[in-house]
This record gives sequence, C-alpha cells and structure tokens, in this order.
Amino acid sequence: MVPARLNGPALSLFRMVIGLLFLCHGAASIFGVLGGNRGSGEAIPVGQWPGWWAALIQLVCGGLVLVGLVTRPAALLASGSMAYAYFTVHQPHGMLPIRNGGELAALFCWSLVLIAVLGPGTWALDAMLRRRPAPPTSAPLHPSLTRRSS
Repeated sequence: MVPARLNGPALSLFRMVIGLLFLCHGAASIFGVLGGNRGSGEAIPVGQWPGWWAALIQLVCGGLVLVGLVTRPAALLASGSMAYAYFTVHQPHGMLPIRNGGELAALFCWSLVLIAVLGPGTWALDAMLRRRPAPPTSAPLHPSLTRRSS
C-alpha cells in the first residue's frame, strides 16, 4: 500500500509530465521543432484554423499545467481541445482510437480531465500561492474614519 502522503507529489509528477508532453506537442506544431507538425518538420501556418489555434492551446495550457498555475482551468480547456480534435479529426475515420489514430488525443483528453478534477498536487505554483500569508491590513488612523453599517 502506498502511503497517503505520496498522493500529492505523485499527482504533481503526473501533472508535470502531461504538461511537458502537451507543451512539446504544441511547440512542435507552432515552431516546427521536435519533428514539427505530425513529423513533417514544418510549422503550421500562423492563424490556420483549427490546427494553429489548437497548437497554441497546447503550448500555453501545457506550460500552465506543467508549472501548476491556473491548473484546473488550463487543464479543462486543454482537455476540451483534445475532445474536439478526437471527434473532428479522428472519429470520422473509425470509432475506436486504435483504428483511427486518436490514441494520443484520447489519452491527453482524459489525463487532462483527471488533472482538472483532482487539482495540481502539492508541487505547483497554485499550491504555493495559496500558502502565502495574506498581506497585513492597515487599521484606520482614527475610529471616526471607519465606515459604519446601518
């Protein structure tokens, strides 16, 4: 049995790996690096619908998920983009991901849903920002300066 204290760090590592892979997928498509768009070595033309916009979501949301900043909304948007990709690009070629080439879209979609539901884990900027103490509030100089509710 795995100790419960490892849940947060394990979730954080899972989130970081998924975020990095998603970011790399977007960078490959936008900048033509790491093998480029679908292994062609070329970037998707700027603004081309839907590929360039999907790659931008992958790049930005992948980076946010990687560092754990606004993790839940970023993961939810990213998951939705992968669901869209699956149903518009892959599903018309067959229902099962193994037959239509949509395994990666399905895996990213459900992995990002998991991150959106469970949160970023303990090693995340979101968690660090939540732990920061609130700045001290200054008291009014004179009691007559306070607003009274009636």
